[in-house]
Amino acid sequence: MPGLQQLSTGSVEIGGRPVTGLRRIGSIPQQRGFPADTALRARDPSRLARRTPLGPRLVRRPQPPGRVDGLLERVGATAYADRPVGLLSGGEQQRLRAAQALAGEPELLLCDEPLLSLDLHHQQAVSALIHRQACDHGSAVVFVTHEINPILQYVDRVLYLAGGRFHVGTPEQVMRSDVLSELYSSPIEVFRSNGRIVVVGMPETLAHHHPAAPDAEPAATVEGGLL
Repeated sequence: MPGLQQLSTGSVEIGGRPVTGLRRIGSIPQQRGFPADTALRARDPSRLARRTPLGPRLVRRPQPPGRVDGLLERVGATAYADRPVGLLSGGEQQRLRAAQALAGEPELLLCDEPLLSLDLHHQQAVSALIHRQACDHGSAVVFVTHEINPILQYVDRVLYLAGGRFHVGTPEQVMRSDVLSELYSSPIEVFRSNGRIVVVGMPETLAHHHPAAPDAEPAATVEGGLL
């Protein structure tokens, strides 16, 4: 997220504006556990998420009535909303991060492996929630994932990275046997079945991400304003 590291050169702009502070940027980071003694309930990160820069200070804006409960329900977190956040499992905490990122109604949402530790049902729920944010509020989304299928129906463009090379285009242009075979310098077969993509004949570089998974989904990055 802009501001976490100093730039060595160049500049960062969002919507043609320099990034000088929080400008309604939401972030779902790679999974990081809360310490067990964290003095927050599961609902609190989302409740505290709405902040607006005012000079050097951050001013909290109140959440609309019911918004936090609604977000928690949609990510499947209602049952543990009042439990200590540090005592939750990795998957439960990951669902809270999704709700927290969306609670601030971001113009830009940065998602770094947001589906980690989630079962298929909750992968689909979180993906659909991010898609709704993009459609209803015009949010741009950068979504990095190894799990292609839960988000495939929502994606406009894909940036696929493999072996130091890349290919950019629509899912139909990128998720093809000839394109992936060229990227991996090895024969790859891509099959489509009931809206899912299955990659077979994986080289060692792809099998490293998904050992012992003959129908593993590929490692890929999905880029900007997509969902």
